[in-house]
Amino acid sequence: MSIKAYGAYSCDTPLQEMTFTRRKPGANDLQIEIIYCGVCHSDLHTVRSEWQGTLYPCVPGHEIIGRISAIGKDVERFNIDDIVGVGCMVDSCQRCVSCHTGDEQYCEHGFKLTYNSPCEETPGHTLGGYSQRIVVNEKFVLKIRHSKEQLAAAAPLLCAGITTYSPLRHWNAGPGKKIGIVGIGGLGHMGIKFSHAMGAYTVAFTTSESKRLDAKKLGADDVIVTKNSDEAKKHISSFDFILDTAGSSHDLNYYTALLKRDGVLCLVGLPESPHPSPDVAPLIFGRKSIAGSLIGGIRETQEMLDFCADKGITCDIELISIQEINEAYERMLKSDVKYRFVIDMASLKD
Repeated sequence: MSIKAYGAYSCDTPLQEMTFTRRKPGANDLQIEIIYCGVCHSDLHTVRSEWQGTLYPCVPGHEIIGRISAIGKDVERFNIDDIVGVGCMVDSCQRCVSCHTGDEQYCEHGFKLTYNSPCEETPGHTLGGYSQRIVVNEKFVLKIRHSKEQLAAAAPLLCAGITTYSPLRHWNAGPGKKIGIVGIGGLGHMGIKFSHAMGAYTVAFTTSESKRLDAKKLGADDVIVTKNSDEAKKHISSFDFILDTAGSSHDLNYYTALLKRDGVLCLVGLPESPHPSPDVAPLIFGRKSIAGSLIGGIRETQEMLDFCADKGITCDIELISIQEINEAYERMLKSDVKYRFVIDMASLKD
């Protein structure tokens, strides 16, 4: 059956309505009617081919919440009408060390992206959540426990949420730890919420004085405006961990100087141009580290979703119709959103 979607036919054309056919559910598949889909900056990068390798037509969307409408004969964990989520991955090799340890995001043979990964279905690559329906193997589907009223704001947890939760958990953010969060955007605002909820002393870094109060409302104990040169001095050599969510190239030395011995600066933002090479001496003399982190595996993503449901954590969002998506992309480029767009997929029927 043909379904409606929004996507792009080339890097220099706007997203527009299109139709395509999803496969029928196999023995281990779930057919999901999409209710909400978050809008990630990665969607924009991919659609506009700012990262090489975009396959067209491109239908983005990997922050999906929907309702199960059909299940394969061997599915055991889910039922018709369950509310579920799909994030950035829809498959992996399931045989490498990373997959066996529940870290499918580091699959040694490459995991399959929710969109823009080669596959056997027409048109030869995966098509994402800016669509009415998706069919996914049950191993890559998450259970959603948030209330009906919270579902839209829970959608970005499938990417922005797990991207920040995973490194904070890996480096043991919690009571007695001093954690920095660089950037107060789609990723950073979730980093502040998670660090605060985990019980860490949380410091937000922003280039904008206007975001100081916002950061405090999100849960930051202190805020450093990086353009004010004196604000960081009292924090020299005091951070256990700094999560850098900024998506643009910047000076990493500013943050490594703030780490205590054995401290870690973790990067989760992918800049369009490389960061200036950091000084090595502070790393050597302080046994400090610069690390990176991707999303989380399916097991950890479910853990994150349950953590959020238990603590009432969602993303701060602006709900839009699918017809507003091109305007939303332009607004994202101007950072004109607090802090994530989410598409009401019912608008695709209009």
